[in-house]
Amino acid sequence: MNRKKYNEAMLSIDAKVVEKAKNIKLLILDVDGVMTDGGVIINKDGSESKQFYAQDGHGLMILKSLNIEYAIISGRYSKAVEFRGNELGFKTIIQNSRDKLADYKKHFSDFYNSNDVCFIGDDIVDISLMKEVGLAVTVPNANYNNVERCSHWITPRSGGKGAVRDVCDLIYFSQK
Repeated sequence: MNRKKYNEAMLSIDAKVVEKAKNIKLLILDVDGVMTDGGVIINKDGSESKQFYAQDGHGLMILKSLNIEYAIISGRYSKAVEFRGNELGFKTIIQNSRDKLADYKKHFSDFYNSNDVCFIGDDIVDISLMKEVGLAVTVPNANYNNVERCSHWITPRSGGKGAVRDVCDLIYFSQK
């Protein structure tokens, strides 16, 4: 996406979405298709590699400066996710989740009001959690049309290409 189109997309965010972003205290991320482009590289030794977008990581560091927590709830397990999550200071990394809404409730509902939570998902397994949180976001490369219907906002950039940073910027500028 060229810079002009990106700037236009960020400037045209609906006021209701900005209002929801003002309340966010916890950002929960899916991994495949959100933090990454969804690709999985299998090395000849069977190990898995993933490519993460550096600006997404920087956006998370910016949120940390606002005391906004962030967590991962992913349906798959990957050592690369564990490594990247630890590197970025995630306090909660849930992998192999078979029910993201149940995992959210188990780990966060005692500490956060749903309106204070943003979740970025991209597939059918994310819908139940998207319906629960105050700010549901998806990416233009989402796998299923109903994900878009359950979202308050679709990021200008795709997963693994700056989508997480788009959400971090939305939250940061709405709270500044």
